[in-house]
Amino acid sequence: MWRLGILLPFLVHSSVAVAEERVVKVFVLAGQSNMEGQGVVDLDHPQHYNGGKGTLIWSMENGKTKAKMKHLRDASGKWNVRDDVLVRYQTPHELKVGNLGIGFAVYPGKHHIGPELQIGHLLGDCFAEPVLLVKTCWGGKSLYKDFRPPSAGGKTGEFYLEMVEAVQNVMAHAGDEMPTLKGAKLELAGFFWFQGWNDMFDEQARSEYARNLVQLIDDFRETFGVPELPVVIGETGNMGAEAGQNMLAIRESQAKAAADIKPQGSAVCVSTTEFARPKELSPNVGHGHHWFGNAESYFLIGDAMGRAMIPLLPSSRAK
Repeated sequence: MWRLGILLPFLVHSSVAVAEERVVKVFVLAGQSNMEGQGVVDLDHPQHYNGGKGTLIWSMENGKTKAKMKHLRDASGKWNVRDDVLVRYQTPHELKVGNLGIGFAVYPGKHHIGPELQIGHLLGDCFAEPVLLVKTCWGGKSLYKDFRPPSAGGKTGEFYLEMVEAVQNVMAHAGDEMPTLKGAKLELAGFFWFQGWNDMFDEQARSEYARNLVQLIDDFRETFGVPELPVVIGETGNMGAEAGQNMLAIRESQAKAAADIKPQGSAVCVSTTEFARPKELSPNVGHGHHWFGNAESYFLIGDAMGRAMIPLLPSSRAK
């Protein structure tokens, strides 16, 4: 009995510590400029932005799917900010860290969105635990060269290495940048990939795309010790059904990669072509590579990718 008396305080203390340990679900959002975020929120200049057509504000009043966006603003019209979802994004200009809302795009200020906005809303609703989105995306980067994974052979891509380093840094030091995460246990829970534009213009890059993407996922999973990490690939759906042969080849490769990633069923490719909006109803009429800056497109891309991730998650992780 004396031994039990000695152990009892320790056992009680340990059970309290386990009960109080906070777990944060970490999702990586990787890719190039369309993952950076090009959806225009509210910019409207007499000579630019097409009179505000296709901005987020315009889309919430006039878009085909405006009913889906109601949760983005409160009753007074202010943009909602979630205290259970954090975003970390090192842009070329600044480090953006904070609670999910508009503005976690590549540009300074809060005038643009990317897929992270609706992805974050869906995952925040899904989990009882806090969620952290880590954006590792850079404009104009190819999978063939810039994101080239180690197992693909040749020189490992600079931005593959930057992606891995950024995630490692967050997993080890998130509490330094985000004080609310101090002492929390970070768990890598999912990976989103939205990239493909640059690889369209090189025959070798197109032919290797599916294999390189499978290898990127394999290498990333191995680095972080998560062999079945759920993966969602966003299709390069710019231009909708009017895409040329090069883009169609990339789309086929993205679907093939999702099917080839093992274990089977741990990855999915999400179709996005139906989210393309005409340039006449978009802010940046000359930016087809950026979905013409249409905010509804970026919202719907995030919605589709977020909804595709949830079924891939182990049921024990969700609410």
